[in-house]
Amino acid sequence: MTSSTARRPNIAFVLTDDHGAGAVGAYGSVVNRTPHIDAIGAAGVRFEKCFVTNSLCAPSRASILTGTHSHVNGVRTLRTFIDASQPTFVSLLREAGYRTAIVGKWHMGDGSTDGVSHDPQGFDHWDVLIDQGEYVDPRFLSEAGLRVEPGYATDVITDLALGWLESLDDEAPWCLLVCHKAPHRPWEPDEAQAGLYRDPIPVPATFDDDYATRSESTRRAAMRVADDLTESDLKEPVPAGLSPEQEARWRYQRWMEDYLACVGSVDDNVGRLVDALRERGELDDTVLVYSSDQGFFLGDHGWFDKRFMYEESLRMPLLLSAPGRVPAGSVHDGIVTNVDFAQTLLEAAGVPPHPRMQGRSFWGDITRGGRDVGAGSEPESSGMYYRYWENDDPSHRAPAHYGYRSDRYKLIYFYNDGMGLPGCGPAVYPPEWELYDLAADPHELRNVWADPAYRDVRDDLTRRLWLEQRRLGDTPHPSQPVPTGLEEEPS
Repeated sequence: MTSSTARRPNIAFVLTDDHGAGAVGAYGSVVNRTPHIDAIGAAGVRFEKCFVTNSLCAPSRASILTGTHSHVNGVRTLRTFIDASQPTFVSLLREAGYRTAIVGKWHMGDGSTDGVSHDPQGFDHWDVLIDQGEYVDPRFLSEAGLRVEPGYATDVITDLALGWLESLDDEAPWCLLVCHKAPHRPWEPDEAQAGLYRDPIPVPATFDDDYATRSESTRRAAMRVADDLTESDLKEPVPAGLSPEQEARWRYQRWMEDYLACVGSVDDNVGRLVDALRERGELDDTVLVYSSDQGFFLGDHGWFDKRFMYEESLRMPLLLSAPGRVPAGSVHDGIVTNVDFAQTLLEAAGVPPHPRMQGRSFWGDITRGGRDVGAGSEPESSGMYYRYWENDDPSHRAPAHYGYRSDRYKLIYFYNDGMGLPGCGPAVYPPEWELYDLAADPHELRNVWADPAYRDVRDDLTRRLWLEQRRLGDTPHPSQPVPTGLEEEPS
């Protein structure tokens, strides 16, 4: 197949679950290697400030598909399923003549028990895991019904995705979403990767964070490596006779061995996908994307899991290649979010976005001959809005909160109330604020909300937060004070 920038590109989007940027070689990982994933960025662009707008699996996936925030697409928690009839970038591509498919994790509702279709729509072909899915012999649901596929999930998902590609028999462009379960809990490696990381894995610099300046809201969370990883997670009992410090590090080592092995299998299968595209002569005509549905704490601040607006949970790895369109070895350091993906991929395909989409296409920032960064008719974002809706969930007890991140500062408001959402706990605690100076304190160890030296920053960020909520159509919590000077635009 002849490569041509005039041809509408294919789109191959690999989306993993809970793959923190700290476990990606391209982002400077000191704990593992991911050569096949890294190669996508080397052939194209690595995004330094890609952020999730709600750090949970299902809400993030809904935002990626629809180009909208959780309060618009309706998927606010793990128990608020998607109305799959709403427009997505995939349904718009299909209407424009693309063949479309999704294989792997869906996790936004199976079947219809409330009169609303939660199964994938807008796809020519869909073949998805049930709920979170199983690592070994996973169950798949398609229009043909439910079945079990023997094998290891990461391999099976790739096999099925490549099988769909092989079934295509014309020259029309295609869009394929390859959605892996890995490296989500319960972290079950395949035989090829098991035991790969037996050498001591370095703990993060913030592993022993004492949360001295943080809110009580943060301290309630049950996400501690030292306390909240179960024997089921660790696959073996904790050795006797360890001091508390030794036990915390043993737990970290045991957990990370499996987590990184699951990542290793993903990396191998990314290599398989790229090799197949190359063999088909389609690699040069394909926009290839690698991302995770959110970040993940890899022992940072002593935690595992996500949910919080802190950087390790907020930051998504995002690597994209498009030969002939995106210069190789590029780095994009402007703020982008998962809500921007839909409009970006639509612009890459030459398809207009749906009017309800709330993101900003960054395609013109990264393409050869496109607009200069920040110099186009659609300027780069000066900040991003985040909202986590669950409150005091029984597994992790993470508090409901929202906030605003600019290039340098981050403001978080723990309003601590799920506002009656399904699956949110009844506990309501006093609201609390946190403010971080990311230039002076990149690890977010010092909450400066009450520091008089940051009064002007605090006032500016609270105003920006309110204005962004108003722009996006979200409703502030009743406890949030209305900042003064709202008639003035933030500088």
